[in-house]
Amino acid sequence: MGKKGDLSNFERGMVVGARRAGLSISQSAQLLGFSRTTISRVYKEWCEKGKTSSMQQSCRRKCLVDARGQRRMGRLIQADRRATLTEITTRYNRGMQQSICEATTRTTLRRMGYNSRRPHRVPLISTTNRKKRLQFARAHQNWTVEDWKNVAWSDESRFLLRHSDGRVRIWRKQNENMDPSCLVTTVQAGGGGVMVWGMFSWHTLGPLVPIGHRLNATAYLSIVSDHVHPFMTTMYPSSDGYFQQDNAPCHKARIISNWFLEHDNEFTVLKWPPQSPDLNPIEHLWDVVEWELRALDVHPTNLHQLQDAILSIWANISKECFQHLVESMPRRIKAVLKVKGGQTQY
Repeated sequence: MGKKGDLSNFERGMVVGARRAGLSISQSAQLLGFSRTTISRVYKEWCEKGKTSSMQQSCRRKCLVDARGQRRMGRLIQADRRATLTEITTRYNRGMQQSICEATTRTTLRRMGYNSRRPHRVPLISTTNRKKRLQFARAHQNWTVEDWKNVAWSDESRFLLRHSDGRVRIWRKQNENMDPSCLVTTVQAGGGGVMVWGMFSWHTLGPLVPIGHRLNATAYLSIVSDHVHPFMTTMYPSSDGYFQQDNAPCHKARIISNWFLEHDNEFTVLKWPPQSPDLNPIEHLWDVVEWELRALDVHPTNLHQLQDAILSIWANISKECFQHLVESMPRRIKAVLKVKGGQTQY
């Protein structure tokens, strides 16, 4: 069946040209691919009114926000990413002869490619730490996946019975998720719930150890001697393994440093840059545990149930999952180099 909808001015001209050339309605419809009704209507309008323009096109509602208005709205977004739809509309209408409503603002923003999203949370990186991150990335930019397989990753994490979900939202385009104005910085802090320490390497998941109290140097020394040492000597019997830990105060205590010095012939402690969770793939395993906790049909109602659920989820993380994370290390290093030590998407 031929086209029945409204035609462009060029298409209407083709219809008139075909009919004036002596083609019948049926012949014109077959040649141009339009319906016979459309051919007849367009040619009749030309004969009676002498027009080939579309009335429907000329009757469309005029856009209230033109290109200049879109540039003005874009500047308002750039100035305040967290502005609400009401605030953007109010600020846009100031000094304008024709006001717009919030619905028009929403439509315009979507046409410009902006959507309301929650900002990514990233650590606040100082200038000094940014330099250290860049130095680390440069020192390891030639490491291959095979090199990263010799690293055992570790970290602590806390899981809560109840989740506090911030409602801060920003306006951004699809490719602006890591724009500095679209980020919310976070700092390390405590909280309620169950705290655990864990480690893993490309070869296998390591132990997950619940921490029943605040993790201090003495408690961490027990973890290192009881869990880190047997893991490293078993997985890397040739003493070619690296143990990764962040720069938490208990990790840098004198008794911990002395213990590592006594065992430096068995494995090496990887020198880690500050504020670099994006470089530690175990952070994504914590995300997996968190997602699985929230997806439980029956949510834990006390800390004991929460701890059991965490241990069960950890034990069932697939090998493909944690191996894929280790294999992402060369890309993570490249990302840090690209932003010169700043925040990355990881």
